[in-house]
This record gives sequence, C-alpha cells and structure tokens, in this order.
Amino acid sequence: MLELRKAVDRGVANFGWLDSRHTFSFGHYYDPQQVGFSDLRVINDDRVQPGMGFGTHGHRDMEIFSYVLEGALEHQDSMGSGSVIRPGDVQMMSAGSGVTHSEFNHSQDEPVHFLQIWIVPDRLRVTPRYQQKHFHAAEKRGRLRLIISPDAADGALGVYQDARVYAGLFDGAERAEIGLAPGRYAYVHVARGALNVNGIALGAGDGARIRDEERLRFDGGEDAELLLFDLCPETEPT
Repeated sequence: MLELRKAVDRGVANFGWLDSRHTFSFGHYYDPQQVGFSDLRVINDDRVQPGMGFGTHGHRDMEIFSYVLEGALEHQDSMGSGSVIRPGDVQMMSAGSGVTHSEFNHSQDEPVHFLQIWIVPDRLRVTPRYQQKHFHAAEKRGRLRLIISPDAADGALGVYQDARVYAGLFDGAERAEIGLAPGRYAYVHVARGALNVNGIALGAGDGARIRDEERLRFDGGEDAELLLFDLCPETEPT
C-alpha cells in the first residue's frame, strides 16, 4: 500500500531568508496526522538565501543528515567539524549526548537548496559524531545507491538505527527494483523531477508512506532524484 503525501500539502515556513517545506510536523507547523513515519521524523526541503543561515543551536539524541541539491552549505559544530557540503555530498551528524552547530549558505551570490532529515536513534546519550561523504552521480544513475545504514555497509555512512537510506537518479528508460523484507516499512521522497513508484506517479516534493509491499519498482523518470528510506516498525530508543 502506498499512501501519498503531496508536495502542495506540506507545511510552509517562509522567513524571507529561508523558504522551507515540511513533510512532517516541525516548528510552528503541526498536523497530528503527519508526525513522522516509523523512526523518520523530519524531511525539511530548505532554500536559504545567499549569506544567510541557521545560527548556532543545539540538538540531542537525534540522527540528522543533510542532502544538498543545489549550491553549497557550510557547517560548523562543537565537535570541531567544519565543512562545505555540495551536491552529491551526504552529511550525517549523530547528536547523541548533545552538540551545537550552525549551517549557512556558503555563497554570497547563489541560494542553497537542501534537504534536512531527522531519524530517531535506537540508543540515547551516545558520544556525538560527524560523518561526510561524496557519492558520485554515476553511483546513483539508474540505480539505488545505499548512502546510510546501521553497519555502514558498502561505503555508506553509519546511523544509530535500523534504517537504510538509498539515493537514486532516474530519467527516461532507466529503472530499478528493490525488495522489502516482511514487516518493513518504506518512505519515498522525490527531491526533484518526477517518476513512477509501483506505477503511481510522484512529482517534485511528493512522498509516499509504504506498507505491505514486497517490492518497489522505480521507472518513468523525468530528471528525477529520490531518497528511499527502508524502515522498521517504530521502536523506542534505549
């Protein structure tokens, strides 16, 4: 079963310097029917104006990753990590026992467009950690590339949760299939473009909660970029 979450139905936050769309309840946007899915809690589709950004603020006990679509995002944190994240880069921060960080548009001329995603961890108060890796477009072209997993398999970044995240690029005749283990949930988010998931059309910003499906088929892509989350039924951190 696929339950669609259309882009136009997402929450909106526009502060001038930030234009954000919230797939799930976040900040001042609250919808009791949209409070995450399994351990996936936040998908914020953010566009930040040149030279602007999020000042230093704190997080605790959350797995947070950023996926840049256009532009460059600058990151600084209390662990001493500092980097610039560009398209193809995936940044993962395990907040654990507590971390502060800031995120700014690295450019003074061009906006930055990125996804910020939160996953509830399966353990509390771990030592904070930072990871970043570039995944080339060729690794995602016409296939699903594992980018995040609990065991950091196949060069993926590690996450403190029984969750796996795949990224894919699809256009024209490109297609891919993936199986889901019994009882697993999945969530698809189309970052841009359009494609079909098991024959159902999704456009930019659309998502789908997926239950009771053995296989997922991705085809009919039109310059599509997507993230696929393979999730367990919701768990409580220990």
